[in-house]
Amino acid sequence: MDFLIPVMAAAISAATPLLLAATGELVVERSGVLNLGIEGMMLMGAMAGFAAALLTGSHLAGLLAAALAGMLMALVFAVLTLSLSANQVASGLALTIFGIGLSALVGAPYVGQPVPALPKLDIAGLSDLPVAGPLLFRHDGLVYFSVAAVAATWWFLNRTHAGLKLRAVGESAQAAHALGHPVIAIRYAASLFGGAMAGLAGAFLSLSYTPMWMEGMTAGRGWIALALVVFSAWRPWRALVGAYLFGGVGIVQLHAQGAWGLPSEMFSMLPYVATVLVLTVISARSQAGGTGSRAPADLGKPFRASR
Repeated sequence: MDFLIPVMAAAISAATPLLLAATGELVVERSGVLNLGIEGMMLMGAMAGFAAALLTGSHLAGLLAAALAGMLMALVFAVLTLSLSANQVASGLALTIFGIGLSALVGAPYVGQPVPALPKLDIAGLSDLPVAGPLLFRHDGLVYFSVAAVAATWWFLNRTHAGLKLRAVGESAQAAHALGHPVIAIRYAASLFGGAMAGLAGAFLSLSYTPMWMEGMTAGRGWIALALVVFSAWRPWRALVGAYLFGGVGIVQLHAQGAWGLPSEMFSMLPYVATVLVLTVISARSQAGGTGSRAPADLGKPFRASR
């Protein structure tokens, strides 16, 4: 247990940025918008959050700056795809490339500078429990926020009138428009929410997981978050399970490197191999007529209001 509990606690931390980004992207895709720019938004959030926390000495300012940076990146994507009807796939890829380059340029002065990590919450009476304490009740606030965001997203999509409208827009934008729903406004709001969550995911990396800024520190996590949305069949609770699964794989490979002495590159690729395998299984089930894929019918399709 002395070995297992720290590994499981580390897996929870490793899963948090994946869960934050995947939850935001899930809402975006349920509205019918496919944003492949998560990696770029996460990097901008990581850089902006670190810089704001370093300059102001406030973690709250860092988190707000990260969310704002992600939203601004998402706004660029939304203007291109929703207002100007640009191709969503091409625009998302361009957003990722833009975010990688801009974060490296603007963040260059902050490389190597230290910043205090987000404080761990001390929950009276729970943090000192023998097993549950170190495993569940000694994390920072963003870990608990990520789980709360999953619950709130599920409730919003399935129990609110606004969530029903968003899902209707994702299934058939033209039908939703005919019923009087503001399709473009709903998709803008969903895109901005996705950007804010991606920015917070990046801030978790630079303010908590490894409290520092370095170029390209997301290391492909944005792409794993995209795969998680498909893995979850666009359902929030499945995204939570998938995030902890992939987070656990990432932590296990770190411990396996030291235990087995094999090349580090072999173990570093495990999370991405797992991602490919999961997507392959889901695709095979979909081709066989299974229920593995429940993508919104209008996902990635541009909307133009019919006269």
